[in-house]
Amino acid sequence: MLRFLTAGESHGPELVAVVEGVPAGFEIDLSRINQDLARRQKGYGRGGRMLIEKDEVRPVSGIRFGKSIGSPVTFIIVNRDFKNWEKRMSADPGDAGEAKIVTRPRPGHADLAGVLKYNLDDIRDILERASARETTARVAIGALAKEILRPFGIDVLGYVVRIGATMAKVPADLEVSELRRLTEESQVRVADSAAERAIIEQIDACKKTGDTLGGIVEVVAVGLPVGLGSHVQWDRKLDGRIAHALLSLQAAKGVEFGAGFRVGEIRGSELHDEIGYDSGARRFTRHSNNSGGTEGGMTTGEPLRVRVAFKPLSTLMQPLRSVDTRTKDDAVGTIERSDVCAIPAAAVIAEAVVAFEVAAAFLEKFGGDSLAEITRNWQGYLEQVRNY
Repeated sequence: MLRFLTAGESHGPELVAVVEGVPAGFEIDLSRINQDLARRQKGYGRGGRMLIEKDEVRPVSGIRFGKSIGSPVTFIIVNRDFKNWEKRMSADPGDAGEAKIVTRPRPGHADLAGVLKYNLDDIRDILERASARETTARVAIGALAKEILRPFGIDVLGYVVRIGATMAKVPADLEVSELRRLTEESQVRVADSAAERAIIEQIDACKKTGDTLGGIVEVVAVGLPVGLGSHVQWDRKLDGRIAHALLSLQAAKGVEFGAGFRVGEIRGSELHDEIGYDSGARRFTRHSNNSGGTEGGMTTGEPLRVRVAFKPLSTLMQPLRSVDTRTKDDAVGTIERSDVCAIPAAAVIAEAVVAFEVAAAFLEKFGGDSLAEITRNWQGYLEQVRNY
């Protein structure tokens, strides 16, 4: 079973990612993992923190001479900003006097619920771990998952389809390679130059007024075989697992597959993906993909398409009304260093999350302890499906 844990605080010394269940024999290209970390740091509207950090993984277990060896893979990512917070984030009780206690919770953040739940006096004890800085580790984990999927021709890409009031057009039937080129060249990770200009104008306007912007990202995965996931139990449905993982991301508020919430508005005759058969390729096909590549919790063999909506960031330079947790007096939310818009980064993060869940389902289906064993199982299954 592929699973992971992350650890570390936003301004602590480092972030840690531990991934268990990586079989032996997979080539692990650290430069590709670091490239995804660099992608996460980019995007118009990011704040000053990204000027400080240069996120790169340091592998400390599970990889030898560029290949996985079957033991847990551990990555460490150094927080360069820690040098500015060393006393304030110290584990030494003698440094407690260096801390400035945070008592004004931000509406929309984990601040208030966290200090009440854990019976803490300082909101920093909550906000440091609740911070989206944690997603740095998840991007590294997702990039590792893509190394597992790579030998089997599975490709995963995340990009932006909306920021604020501006919806970006995604050209129909565009190959993933071309979609990747267009969106990676964009400052806001869209494939629509007119939308890009409008989005940048929105971000600039919000920066002037101390406001923030949310948006919607889409992730597509291609090359998937039919049958990843299962219908037999609720927690084995792949779309349910992907939705769970995406909603676990900081600021995520909604997930939809394929036609999404529009399925409640149209008739079944308009919605369901009619079935065909390609005798040359010896495979069943679909005439549309309104389901987003899943039926009954299993992949259909069509591209997996999922969207996730992220709310605007909760740190506002013109903060909203709040209450001081210590005095109970009216106050405004604490101002922490933040972004105006992090949706371009959210697309990379969502891509990583989906890649991990797909890799986990792939290894469950074709499980083995080595790349060679998994490849035999995968090839045998594909032949079984072709001969059906």
